[in-house]
Amino acid sequence: MDVKEFNHTLDRWIEEVEQNNFVLLCTKPSPASWSLGQLSMHLIEATMFYLGQAEICLSSNDNATEEMSPEARLMFGNNAFPDELIEGPPSNADTPQPESKLKLIRDMRSLKDEVNRISTLISISVCSGKTRHPGLKFFNAAEWFQFAEMHFRHHLRQKKRIESFLKFESGK
Repeated sequence: MDVKEFNHTLDRWIEEVEQNNFVLLCTKPSPASWSLGQLSMHLIEATMFYLGQAEICLSSNDNATEEMSPEARLMFGNNAFPDELIEGPPSNADTPQPESKLKLIRDMRSLKDEVNRISTLISISVCSGKTRHPGLKFFNAAEWFQFAEMHFRHHLRQKKRIESFLKFESGK
């Protein structure tokens, strides 16, 4: 578990949000895709869920003998999601645009604080509980933390696609 790498990834996202104006943050490449703002909102919400699962694991030994799926084991072994587009749950279509650039930056910074808080708790915990991931079976606290960081990095490719569209659009 490398909190420094997670902080570096979060810092990159915060800098990108800071460098774009609000209109660009809310511009979608197509009706079916997300804007950078929506992608950021998704990452904040998903990461808070993953960190919440980690915190649950730190409070008990429930499910300690349960295992992750073979697909998850491969992902964790590679420390990365597969290099492919992954269809998320239908609820992803409901991801809102950010209220404002300032609130988005504030939420990203709060997320970074939470990442660091959970990292500290993981480093001192004696519990070995696990909770169920919706598709990959069971993770312990350190695995939820690693999963959250891998998820952020996975979306860097999507971020690059959106940014390429925005550069093309602004160059017209």
